[in-house]
Amino acid sequence: MSISRDCLTGCLVIVIGGALLLFPASSDAAGSLSDNSTQALRLSTGKPAQVKTPRAHKRKALPRPTPPEGILLKDLTTGEVLFQENADQPMAPASLTKIMSAIVILEEGNLDDDVTVSRRAAAAHRTKLYLKPGQVLPLRGLLKAMLIRSANDACLAAVEHVAGDEDSFVEKMNAKAMSIGLTRTHFQNACGFDMPEHYSTAEELAVLTEYAMAQETFAAIVREPSAVIRTVDQRKTYIARTTNRLLGTMDGVIGVKTGFTRGAGRCLIAVVSREEKELLLVLLNARHRWGRAQNLIEYGLRSPDASAVVLTR
Repeated sequence: MSISRDCLTGCLVIVIGGALLLFPASSDAAGSLSDNSTQALRLSTGKPAQVKTPRAHKRKALPRPTPPEGILLKDLTTGEVLFQENADQPMAPASLTKIMSAIVILEEGNLDDDVTVSRRAAAAHRTKLYLKPGQVLPLRGLLKAMLIRSANDACLAAVEHVAGDEDSFVEKMNAKAMSIGLTRTHFQNACGFDMPEHYSTAEELAVLTEYAMAQETFAAIVREPSAVIRTVDQRKTYIARTTNRLLGTMDGVIGVKTGFTRGAGRCLIAVVSREEKELLLVLLNARHRWGRAQNLIEYGLRSPDASAVVLTR
């Protein structure tokens, strides 16, 4: 094989396995030694070159800070607060909101009214009874469904009937909050969905619950484990079962309300009447909600030194 002088001076010469390979030299990247080496390897093996690239360094994600719990345990017979933690800190109340909604319905509505379910109410997010637009139900039945089952479709149907629309009803809720001295409570909706200006505190929810439990109809409803709710024409029957696991399983529990949203966490308000004592417990964003509630209630019934309380973490 003959090779010209021009080729030798203008080419890149690479020897692989005894084979002489010639490549035209170039000043650009395509004529670089690394590219030509890759081409030579491809010619000699018939396979593309495997080029290793450095792996990007992954930062380990930092753990998210755990949001605080709001806790208040009160002896209603003496008025003494037995235990509290972040009780004055505003937090999302989830469906504990429906306690205020129920108060406004009881004070401004007529429970014997017939209520036509709107499309908006029927489309409410879970939890719900799955009411249908156009169905007609007694307001009393809707009140039971929103308190016992925490049904959002029943809640919206009821508040629209009482005030005309939800925004007008929420104005009534906030006015009522101010009238009973709740200065760190504000509502943006009637059912408890997460919103920036929708909040309360464990302390103020305790005040609200005491106010509500003084109303005979409210107190009777929240102690029921279930309720049968029928449309006015009797064609459809709904069973509303309580979301409160303490009812019927823990001696002396007579209410009141559960709540959950992603922003609020698991919430609970419980009233217990036992051994000549009456306790009120408020839990906001609770970890181990049911175990925590039972632990605190039993502690409150024993009434030891507050420093001895043991919380289930």
